[in-house]
Amino acid sequence: MDTPFLSIVIPAYNEASRIIGTLQQVVGFLEGRPYSWEVLVVDDGSTDATARLVEEFGATHPHIRLLPLPHAGKGWAVKHGMLRATGQYRMLCDADLSMPIQQAERMLPPQIQGVDIAIGSREAPGARRIGEPFHRHLMGRLYNALVRSLAVPGVRDTQCGFKCFRGDIVPKLFGRQVVNGFAFDVEVLYLARKAGLVVREVAIDWYYREQSKVHPVRDTIAMTRDLLKIRWHHLRGGYKDYSPKLGGTTLD
Repeated sequence: MDTPFLSIVIPAYNEASRIIGTLQQVVGFLEGRPYSWEVLVVDDGSTDATARLVEEFGATHPHIRLLPLPHAGKGWAVKHGMLRATGQYRMLCDADLSMPIQQAERMLPPQIQGVDIAIGSREAPGARRIGEPFHRHLMGRLYNALVRSLAVPGVRDTQCGFKCFRGDIVPKLFGRQVVNGFAFDVEVLYLARKAGLVVREVAIDWYYREQSKVHPVRDTIAMTRDLLKIRWHHLRGGYKDYSPKLGGTTLD
């Protein structure tokens, strides 16, 4: 099978209520694109019908694949999905489609050039947040301030669930990932910065979803713990053999 231009990686945990609607929207958009594509749904050990529904949908849509995994967290699911995908570009896409899938084009050539990683940003100039409660926004900004001070300075929004990676850099980034929870984004972006990769925030429209799997208090505490884990791993030299040389297309 030829390498597709784009892989969409969708991590899913107990998403039976909306996964078919999400796939219908994604496929409806991609079928009108002039490039080849695949969609990989990574089931993070769901206890509902998520995996069965994806398999049934994939039976009539050959570009849809299911990767079933034991439950271990969103970072775990994204890591394995990114490493299993085959596209020249590999895009992380949240199952709730809080960013309309049509905006994926903003993170792909020709709309964006000379970038290794494009990240959807709710804080970049021109971005819009629609329907987000104030307390949720405030907690996110406080966490981002901590992220910028400890790991990834200068990035205004590390946690938006829409990111696009050049396929050739994926193995060296996600192969080194150790965080299985929601803070995996921070670790991957930290590794990207260490490798000298070009990261650009892309303004998007983002819609708050009531069924979000993120618990504002519990998951903020867990992400802070993982952030400290990244910092501790750094201080202990866990990333010291990660070369900053990029060489244009590789991370050797």
